[in-house]
Amino acid sequence: MEGFRAENVINGTHGEMWFDGDYMAEVLSCKGELNIKYAAITRVRHLIDGQKMTGIEGKGDFKLHKISSTVMSKVSNALKQGKTPSFTIISKLADPDAMGAERVVFYHCKLDKAILADWEAQKNSEESYSFTFEDWEILDKI
Repeated sequence: MEGFRAENVINGTHGEMWFDGDYMAEVLSCKGELNIKYAAITRVRHLIDGQKMTGIEGKGDFKLHKISSTVMSKVSNALKQGKTPSFTIISKLADPDAMGAERVVFYHCKLDKAILADWEAQKNSEESYSFTFEDWEILDKI
């Protein structure tokens, strides 16, 4: 890109998230990333190993204001039935001044923990979850 206007920088204030079809107005942050796994490849006449991609790991996290039991209930219900909790998470990043919006969906998300209680006197409650995912799709890009 040749140049840009300062107001085109996207501010996360306009981000949105859906957790298994439920709109999460209480979202504070959402992140999804791909970690690339490599194996070292030894080569003759090279002192530095080459790198061969051998896999990809999808990881992410999100943080919510604690206003409901939505996530806790969905995870708890699946675990009590002996099932692996698996969810779809959609992240949308938009800003009225931006040159568009990004929307990414993460499929087969597995949360790393189930929070049943976490609070402290005189402190606003939040929930932070990390997850892995097995597939993704970029729905909208800028």
